[in-house]
Amino acid sequence: MRELMRLLLRTWPYLKSQLRHVVSWVGLVVLMEIIWVFAFLVAFDLLNNKILVGQKLEPAQATLLFLEDSYMADPELLAQLVTDVPDEEQAPPEAETAQATPAELLLEPEQRKTVRNRLGVLFAIGALLMLMIAPGVRVYGTWITQRINQSLRSRMIERAEHLSLRYHSHARTGDAIYRVYQDSAMVTAIIDTIILRPVIALGQMLFSFLVICMFSLVLGAVYLAAIIPVIWLLKVYMPKLQTRSRRARETNSALTSRIQEVFGAIRVIKSNRAEEIIEQRFDEDSTAALNAAFAFRVEFILMATFTMMIAGAAIITAQYLMAGWTLVEQSTAFVGAVALVGFTVWNLGAFQSAATRGTELTGNGRDMIHVWGMLQDMSVGLDRAFFLLELEPEIVDREDVISLPTPINHIRYENVSFGYLPNMPVLRDVTLRANVGTVTAIVGATGSGKSTLMSLLLRLYETDAGIISINDTHLSSIQLDSLRRGVAIALQQNTLFASSVADNIAYAFADASRADVEAAAKVACAHEFIQQMPQGYDTELGERGGDLSTGERQRLSIARAVIRDTPILVLDEPTASLDAETEVAVLENLSDWASERIVFLITHRLSTIRSADQIAFLEDGVIREAGPHDTLMAMEQGRYRAFVLAESAPKAATDEGSVR
Repeated sequence: MRELMRLLLRTWPYLKSQLRHVVSWVGLVVLMEIIWVFAFLVAFDLLNNKILVGQKLEPAQATLLFLEDSYMADPELLAQLVTDVPDEEQAPPEAETAQATPAELLLEPEQRKTVRNRLGVLFAIGALLMLMIAPGVRVYGTWITQRINQSLRSRMIERAEHLSLRYHSHARTGDAIYRVYQDSAMVTAIIDTIILRPVIALGQMLFSFLVICMFSLVLGAVYLAAIIPVIWLLKVYMPKLQTRSRRARETNSALTSRIQEVFGAIRVIKSNRAEEIIEQRFDEDSTAALNAAFAFRVEFILMATFTMMIAGAAIITAQYLMAGWTLVEQSTAFVGAVALVGFTVWNLGAFQSAATRGTELTGNGRDMIHVWGMLQDMSVGLDRAFFLLELEPEIVDREDVISLPTPINHIRYENVSFGYLPNMPVLRDVTLRANVGTVTAIVGATGSGKSTLMSLLLRLYETDAGIISINDTHLSSIQLDSLRRGVAIALQQNTLFASSVADNIAYAFADASRADVEAAAKVACAHEFIQQMPQGYDTELGERGGDLSTGERQRLSIARAVIRDTPILVLDEPTASLDAETEVAVLENLSDWASERIVFLITHRLSTIRSADQIAFLEDGVIREAGPHDTLMAMEQGRYRAFVLAESAPKAATDEGSVR
């Protein structure tokens, strides 16, 4: 019960918005179940006692079938039959016997046929109504649960997007996908598994138990005694099921990550002939997931088997007792409760009715045990889903934040230090200033911290020390959304989507017109090759832009950054895949376009550096030198000069873009 309340409290915020619909839906389902149980009881009594045996109807039954008084039993005669107990000399010593039913309490053959026909018509009408109503109730329930699930998934994606890259750099993408897609579904299962099914099952169990007690208090005690060992078994298996469930979800999450990695790197896999290696790794992950899921189900089946053995023992004991009472036609425990039980003595009909109630009781008990087992799995799934929801973003707005200053005059790094891990700095005491209308090239060897420097400008990470400011306003004082709206980025790894060329350029800028799209494409020198495509800007691209060359994808990425028309532009290896002629044209266009903006170039390509107004040379996380290209090259023992010479020497004979 404590675990149930914990889950309900955690899911309450997501159920609350649909509470009115949830209550209505549960009420409709419970009402349908009540009608069904009532109809079954009425039909059972009418069929076994009235139609087959020929007993006259009770007033409520006659009214339900629109029959006159001649079909009803005389209440006084019926009461006399119920209370008239035979003398002990005439009765067998081991049990009481029933008197023969007087003719006044029996239906004529034609009356029995009439009752049969009207009962058939009544149930045909009821079945038709249920067929009309039940699908609507099911659709209503599906609509509610999907709305709840959609709300939760959207919230999980929103939270994941706001977590810093420090989290995402250590988390596997497939794990987040599995949490959002699979674990989140547990919140909708809460309604059915924890609310609806238990309410219905418990209601039916209590009703069946009440009817059984009406037949015999001994039977009630037999079924009640079976609950004690069942509860003990559930307590024993609870930690086992939770452990198995957690392992199953973790291995399935790893399998999802493996699938995502395979399809994300399919070109690398094929080009390196690594299919067999990948297949082996996938097979290992898939086998681990299969084994973990199988282990969970084995524990579940063992638990269910042991509990059903206990239930079976209770059923066998109950049927043995009922068979003995039926042989001697012993009176039922509450012979006066004719309206509920329908039998004053044990006979074949009473045996069948009580046995049916016992089967229903154990069947609903089996459903409750299944619900309990699923609850253990759901608790693990919800823990994983809520883990993502309950992570607090590392980077959040303060209460007194302001919008990005306009116009922007300069950006300044002052003694900035940062490391992804403690005691392992990537940047150390970085100081740099970039003014409006200038292009700053960030240069250095791989791993020197170039991309990290720009990530800090976007507050994708927080600095460990130092200050980054825009117009002397600290980044932490600027609203995150406003800051990132003012910075456009073109990355070396160009992510394109399976949509039109125009949609890819205008990505995240829904208000862009076709003229805006074409203007941005012209700056990126992409307009010409786009026009040569089958439908021009309306040409649909393949997955990740697979129909384009690397250089074409890079130019579309630059166009996507340009169209945002932001005051700050970051280009990460913007021309790495362009030929020398196209590179020169793109850089000239960007220089003209950026006359009133601040542009940062992250590059290894020496031919790109010369166009920059200033160069910051990073080495081991420290800006060793900064200034114009010519000034830095004039330093005889300069680190930048040594870097340029080392990079350009192997290509001096062939690379026309090399810096001399």
